[in-house]
Amino acid sequence: MMLVLMRTNAMSWLTLSSRALILHRVSMAILQSALRRLAPVTKVTCLAMPLMRPLSLCPLAMFLPPSSVPALLKFAGMEPAPWLRPDGKTQVTVEYFNENGAMVSVRVHTVLISTQHDETVTNDEIAADLKEHVIKPVIPQKYLDEKTIFHLNPSGRFVIGGPHGDAGLTGRKIIIDTYGGWGAHGGGAFSGKDPTKVDRSGAYIVRQAAKSIVASGLARRCIVQVSYAIGVPEPLSVFVDTYGTGKIPDKEILNIVKEKFDFRPGMIAISLDLKRGGNGRFLKTAAYGHFGRDDPDFTWEVVKPLKSEKLQQ
Repeated sequence: MMLVLMRTNAMSWLTLSSRALILHRVSMAILQSALRRLAPVTKVTCLAMPLMRPLSLCPLAMFLPPSSVPALLKFAGMEPAPWLRPDGKTQVTVEYFNENGAMVSVRVHTVLISTQHDETVTNDEIAADLKEHVIKPVIPQKYLDEKTIFHLNPSGRFVIGGPHGDAGLTGRKIIIDTYGGWGAHGGGAFSGKDPTKVDRSGAYIVRQAAKSIVASGLARRCIVQVSYAIGVPEPLSVFVDTYGTGKIPDKEILNIVKEKFDFRPGMIAISLDLKRGGNGRFLKTAAYGHFGRDDPDFTWEVVKPLKSEKLQQ
């Protein structure tokens, strides 16, 4: 598909048109094998990694940047910000303390915000507005101190934005869509909506499994991994590592996970209701990440209670 852009400094779907779009179905040999056996049509490794944090159960450094972007957009509609334009990006660096395998947030080391603006505003005005209307409402004061570094539009002027300013063919930012570099990644992008593509559905079910482990108090930190082969319904492997924070051995946690979760792609689609559209469900995943969000459409964020008989004794 070729995109034709009109000359503009801002991004808008009104300025895009498409040509030479050719679509066809996936190979029928692969599809029939997959559907017959509730198996995936791709081979991939999927991983999830939550940390003990209230509500989101995500690393703080992964949670803050997506939270600051909506604040930036909200700020764009406010009277003090007529200069703000739609292109922008954020990054937050957090210092942690390793407490017997659990990573405890200590302070915010660096905050980076780059945002498009019009020709009239100065860099000092941009910095002051971003601190007051974006950083303060999003980052708890206890994580900020006199040593916190702020890079606010560090490259200087950012008048021309969007694809007109910088476009490439890198595809989805798969690390930003998931855990911001905190956990390992299987390499698959989340662009497709077909749940037999375990790049996406597999990552969703291991997110639910890992989040349930931490939320149920079985561990303070963990990573869950599954891997698949085309046409094989059961995962080739399921792996759990709690980094030494587990209340019971990892092997026992793994057995509980296998008992409570069906990792076959066909069953993932059913248990997470992934074929249901509407309400802009998947459109909402196009920004701010796929995990750690309080939204009923994000069914993979629902915690399944996991219990250990050993801990109940």
